[in-house]
Amino acid sequence: MPEDPWNATVVTPQGDGRYTATIGPQWMLAVVPQGGVISAIAARAMEAELGIDGTAATQKLRTIHGVFASPVPEGPVVIEVQVLRRGRSMSQAQATVRAPDAAAGFTALAVFGGTRPGFTFTELAMPEVPGPDECPSFRDPPPPESGFEPWEPMPFWVHILEGRPALGHPPWDDSPREKAEVATWYRWEHPPVTADGRLDPLAAIVTVDIMPSAVFEKIGSTGEDQWFGPSADLTVHLFGTATPGWLLAHNRAHQAGDGYASVEMALWDPGGVEGPELVAWATQQMFFTAFTGRG
Repeated sequence: MPEDPWNATVVTPQGDGRYTATIGPQWMLAVVPQGGVISAIAARAMEAELGIDGTAATQKLRTIHGVFASPVPEGPVVIEVQVLRRGRSMSQAQATVRAPDAAAGFTALAVFGGTRPGFTFTELAMPEVPGPDECPSFRDPPPPESGFEPWEPMPFWVHILEGRPALGHPPWDDSPREKAEVATWYRWEHPPVTADGRLDPLAAIVTVDIMPSAVFEKIGSTGEDQWFGPSADLTVHLFGTATPGWLLAHNRAHQAGDGYASVEMALWDPGGVEGPELVAWATQQMFFTAFTGRG
């Protein structure tokens, strides 16, 4: 049986705030591993350095913000963690994930905190879209009449997540585009479930770091050119854990220019106790680069 891809987030302590991990080939997306798993590795190492074990008595990851200074490749990586402040109810840390021989990689700042008294409301709303059983899969070939050649999905879409578009146009649909907005159902191929039967909270970081679709929904087909939108930065706010199964990612782009775009993602769990629950919200600025390949 192939190794569980989520083992990429297993970090091994080496002392003095230094950890190691290995990113498997399943995480490849275009030319580099998916950025969400790199952010999750950083968060896992910070949890380890802070002694956070996932129990109710410990602090939880509340927000993480990072910048991609250099590509982090598949294979062995080094994580260097610095605890900025260790508090009784809130702690802050910094981590850098990089290749063993690289000077830079992905550097993140994170805030961990316990439950506090305050207010409860959710102003965002999950969009009304067809259910996942009514939507085509990213893994399905284009319809013959589309004129698009069948593609081989990238490893990430085969081994990590299955995606089913619920709002937006397929790339072969030339009808007029209005909004830079899409919604997609995502389901983990091998759900990283914790002892309480919920998805690992860090899984949300991976699921929200899929934001170029809103841009391409607005601009439509780019003809022969194939474009990839690597992350310049990534910020994720975590609100809770999700049930295993289909999650709905609502993705919008607000502005594009100079080869960059500002985008956001709201991740919804339709299986909440009292209805859909907002699991995470993320934003990033991405930049665009041409590449060879499709999928």
